[in-house]
Amino acid sequence: MNKLIKYGWQKGLIILVFCNVNFLHVIAQPGLFQKDSIQISLDSAETMFLKQNLLVLAQKYNIDAQKALIIQAKLLPNPNFSLSRGPLIPLHDDQSNYPSSNFFKNAETAVSVSQLILLAGKRNKQIKIAEANAKLAEYQFYDLIRTLKYTLRTDFFTIYYLQQSARVYDKEIAALQQVVNAFNQQNGKGYISEKEVIRVKAQLYSLQSEYNDLINQINDTESELRLVLQAKNSYIIPVVDNNKVMGLQPSQYSVSTLIDSAYKNRTDLLMAKANTDISKLNYSYQKALAVPDLTASLSYDRQGSYARNFNSGGIAIDLPFFNRNQGNIKSAKIQIDVNATTQKSIEATLEEQINRALLKAYDNNKLFQKIDPKFLKDYDRLLNEVLINYEKRNLGLLDFLDFYDSYKQNVIQINTLQSNYANTFEDLNFYTGANFFN
Repeated sequence: MNKLIKYGWQKGLIILVFCNVNFLHVIAQPGLFQKDSIQISLDSAETMFLKQNLLVLAQKYNIDAQKALIIQAKLLPNPNFSLSRGPLIPLHDDQSNYPSSNFFKNAETAVSVSQLILLAGKRNKQIKIAEANAKLAEYQFYDLIRTLKYTLRTDFFTIYYLQQSARVYDKEIAALQQVVNAFNQQNGKGYISEKEVIRVKAQLYSLQSEYNDLINQINDTESELRLVLQAKNSYIIPVVDNNKVMGLQPSQYSVSTLIDSAYKNRTDLLMAKANTDISKLNYSYQKALAVPDLTASLSYDRQGSYARNFNSGGIAIDLPFFNRNQGNIKSAKIQIDVNATTQKSIEATLEEQINRALLKAYDNNKLFQKIDPKFLKDYDRLLNEVLINYEKRNLGLLDFLDFYDSYKQNVIQINTLQSNYANTFEDLNFYTGANFFN
């Protein structure tokens, strides 16, 4: 009789676990399937990012600001006009031609117009520097997009595969929680040993701790992705065609093709080249500043000179005896070497990054090819058979739990491998500055 009761309880337990696993999978993590969650593809995420990211919008404004400085550099210096009239305090001088003078009667009036003339091509050099800075702002804009898109895409795949792993934890925790609840109901009736109950609870607590760490990792990555997308108060559920991702092959392009693309498209390299060009333009401009500018003027003096209604023209120029802009010229010349060396460093880093990323892609691909595509399906089938054998008492509970734990570990490892495989190709896209693998 006791045997029949014990067997009936176990059969009911299995049915209870199966009935509740899927339901608890949904509610186990409220943030995972809340109403404001959004399912989004990678293309849609990139479109949202380009429209809504505040850093991208700010950098667009910076381009316009730099282009406005080109307009400013093209403007000529304003002419200078001066007018003086006096005396403000009436004068009385019997020896002068006008013994009584004031601001309105017998007044002296002097007028002067002057124009600064830039020499040594300073204006053209300023225009070229402004144009180069505007070009640099464009490169900064595209480099920002490149960097943020890399963050978006890697976070997108990372979240997707972490969520796949979270589902395994959902299933196991829900099942073990039901087992523990059933054990608690049978406590003291002698059907289950205390050692077995403690072992099940220990494994449940271990799973819950691991699951909490995994959820924190998902939430941290979600937070970063929400900032990139400017998607507030939304839980993002990436939609990924896993077969398409796993179909990517590193052998599609040669290393020389990838490196050539990087030299043409890497915006950080283009920025380094632009900085080198700007430093050369600045060096030329600083040398031009050593040449003094000329000021031409025309003057009219009503009666303050030796002749009444006196007209004159003149020029003025600084004499470069002491300050010939020596320090700025030397600094600008050294800055050329600084930026040129930085450019060479980026070029060397670029080639090493591509070679390493491509080698990593080949290694991951080799490892991935060793996995039998039917592996997880076979595991799922065996898991059902294990449950059936446990129901028939052909398998002990601890063996059942060990198999369940093995299933979890293998699924997580495969998800991690797939995530690494996808992000390896994102590394190649980032390092080459082009979407070779999309």
